[in-house]
Amino acid sequence: MFRKLAWTLLVALPLGLGCAGPAKLAQRSEEKLAGGDPWQAWTLATRALDKEPGNLRARTAAGAAARIIADDWRRRIRTLADADSEQAAQQVLEFVSFRVGAARYASVPVDSAWTREERALRRAASRLHYLAGTAALEGRRPKQAYVQLTEAERFTAGYRDAARLAARAFDRALTRVAFVPFAGPPSRASLGRETAAAWRDELAQRLTPPQARFTRVLLGEEVDRALTVAELGRLTRDDALRAARRAGADRVVFGSVGGVESDTRTQVFSDVIARRVRSKDAEGHEVVTWVDVPIVVTARLRSVSVDVAYEVIATREGATLAHHGERRSAGARALWTAYLPEGDLGDYALVAEGVRTADPQRAKRVESRWQAVAGEGTTLRQVFEARRGAREARYRRESLPLFFPGARAFVFLEELPPVDDLAFAALAGGWEPLRADLLRLDVMDDVDLGLAALGAPRR
Repeated sequence: MFRKLAWTLLVALPLGLGCAGPAKLAQRSEEKLAGGDPWQAWTLATRALDKEPGNLRARTAAGAAARIIADDWRRRIRTLADADSEQAAQQVLEFVSFRVGAARYASVPVDSAWTREERALRRAASRLHYLAGTAALEGRRPKQAYVQLTEAERFTAGYRDAARLAARAFDRALTRVAFVPFAGPPSRASLGRETAAAWRDELAQRLTPPQARFTRVLLGEEVDRALTVAELGRLTRDDALRAARRAGADRVVFGSVGGVESDTRTQVFSDVIARRVRSKDAEGHEVVTWVDVPIVVTARLRSVSVDVAYEVIATREGATLAHHGERRSAGARALWTAYLPEGDLGDYALVAEGVRTADPQRAKRVESRWQAVAGEGTTLRQVFEARRGAREARYRRESLPLFFPGARAFVFLEELPPVDDLAFAALAGGWEPLRADLLRLDVMDDVDLGLAALGAPRR
C-alpha cells in the first residue's frame, strides 16, 4: 500500500546524503519538494533536523513536506474507503503512526471533520471483526475468535467487550501438548525416552509466539507425574492418552523407535607426505626444501540407521491429527596417527609444491585417498592440531553433540561412540517434521479438524 511505497522510496535515497551538512540537506529537501517528491523531501529535512534541531530552514521544509504527505494520505484513504473500508481503516492506523513519529519534526494538523472520519472508519473495522469474533466464539472456534477480537481491539482500543472476550477465547484456544516416552525395543528403552525428551525440550523453545500463538509444550515434570510405574515400563497408545489427559494436555505426541542397524569399518591412509624445511646457504639466503615424511592415519568409521515414527493425537477424542515416519542416519569417524608433528604445522602438506606442479594427477590421487579416509573437508593441519593437543582421546558422552547431523566440529578420538549413542545422535534432530505439523495445527480450531463438533466446550 501507500506506506510501503513510501518506505521503498526512502530506502532508495543515495547513501551519500548521510555525509551532507544540515544546510545542504535542507536545500536538497526544498528541491525535492519543488520537484513533486514530498517523501524524499521529508526524509532530507528530518535528517537535517537530526543533525541540527534548530535549523529553521529544515523545519520549514519538513512542515511543508508533511502537509503534502498528509493531504495525499487523506485523499487515498477516502478513495479506498469506497472500495474496502477495512483497508482504509488500516491506512488510518498507519497515518496516525506517521503523525506520531513526525511530531518531533513538524506538526501535522488534522481538523475535527477528519478526526470524525478516522474514528468512523476504525469503529467500522472494529465492528466487522467483533461480529466475526463473537460468531467464531459461538461456533466453537476460539482460535479464530481470538484473532478477530484482537483485531477489533487493535482498530479501536476498548471496543465494547472485545478484550474480555478475546481473553476468554484465548483460554479456550490454548493447546497444551504433552510428550511421552517413545516406544522401542525392550533392550533400547532409554533411546525412546531420550528421544522424546530431546524433541520436547527443543520444541518447547521453538514453539513460542509469534510463530506458535496457541501451542504450549508441557514441561517434562508435568507429564512424568501423570505416568504410572507400569506405564513407564512400556507405554502403549492408550497409556499415552490416559497419561496426557491426567496431565491436562489437549494433544499428545506418541512415537516409536525401531530397530537399530549399524556398520563399523576401518580405513587406512598410508603414504608419504611433505614437510617444508627452511635453511640458510653460505651467503645467508633462505633455502626451502621439501622432505618426505612417512605417515599412517587410521580411521574407524561407524554408521547407524534407525526408524522413528510419531503421531499427534487429540487426547479427548483419541483421533490422530498428524503422523510421520522416516529412517534417520548418523555416522562417526575416529582418526588416529602415531606421528607427532614437529615445528610449524603450516609447513606440512599432503604433496610438496614442486610435485603438485610437476605431477598434478599424482597430487589429485593423494588428496582423493586422504579425503576417503580422513573425511571430506578434513585437512592435514586439523589432524595434526588434534594430535598435538590430544591429552585424552577416549570417547565421552558429553562429546556426542559433535556427531549430531549438521555438526561441523572436527573430532579426534581413539574410540567411536557406542551404537546407541550414535542412534540417539541420528534421532535428536528428527523434530523438524513434528514442528511443521504442530505449527500447521496451531491455527486450526478443533471443529475444523473434525473434533469437538458436538458437546460442551473444551474448557
